[in-house]
Formats: sequence, structure tokens, C-alpha cells
Amino acid sequence: MPITPKKLNQFLMLKLPSAWLCGVRVKAISDTNCSVGVKHKWINQNPFKSMYFAVQAMAAELSTGALVISKIRAQKQSISMLVAQNRSVFTKKATGKIIFKCEDGALIDNAISETLKTGEGQTFWMKSIGINEEGIPVSTFEFEWTVKVKTRK
Repeated sequence: MPITPKKLNQFLMLKLPSAWLCGVRVKAISDTNCSVGVKHKWINQNPFKSMYFAVQAMAAELSTGALVISKIRAQKQSISMLVAQNRSVFTKKATGKIIFKCEDGALIDNAISETLKTGEGQTFWMKSIGINEEGIPVSTFEFEWTVKVKTRK
């Protein structure tokens, strides 16, 4: 059964309530892309009247992580996933509606294939760019994901 935005948003509400309360929502997901939206509101603002960086990070991470989850579920094997590192650059105040888009779904296939073949953990970097309503990038996040076949004990 494929992962849908509705299912991911229900998951947010139940398992990541802080992201859900801040307004982070999956808008679209495919095999290679995921878009996550969040609107600047009172609950997610910083003292400078823009979106708090951590809220942007939650939305950006979800745009990459949802793709990883989707690819792992398609394997029907027990594979763990974890963010090892992240980097971010902020280029403009995040106000209004921001859409974080990741288009790196193809990177995941190779890493999962390798971990299934070798049993060794694999790492890969994924990028998510936050764009405001005017089409201007406000922030760019990169996440180093690790995947590894879970061993039975």
C-alpha cells in the first residue's frame, strides 16, 4: 500500500505532534519528490516576526524522510533509518506559506540496495529547498541519512 500525504499527516499528528501543531503538512509525494508546506503563524514564529528555524527544519526533514520511509516500506524488509548530520543555509526571512521540496528520491534506491546486499549501513545526503509564495528560496537544508538492515537478536 503506497504512502499518501493523508497517511503521513495522520502519522505527524500521532507521532510528531510538535510538527503537526506548528502546521507542517505533507502536500505531495511520489517516487522521487516530496513537498511539505508550512505557513508562518503565531505558534511557529521567532522574535523577528518570521518562521522559527526549527519549524523550517521539521518541514525540510519531513520532505526527505517521507521519501526514505516510502522506499523502505516498499522493500518489505526491516531497515532502520536515522539522520546522522544536517546543514542549513537561510537566505531570506520565512514569512507566509513556505513549501519545502525534495527531489532526491532516486538517491535512496542505491543505498537501500547496497545495505540489503552487504548488510552494512549506507549513508547519503538529501537536499530540501524552502520556497516562499513569490518563488524565492528562503532556506536550504541538507540531511545525511543512514540506512541499515536491522539484525535479529
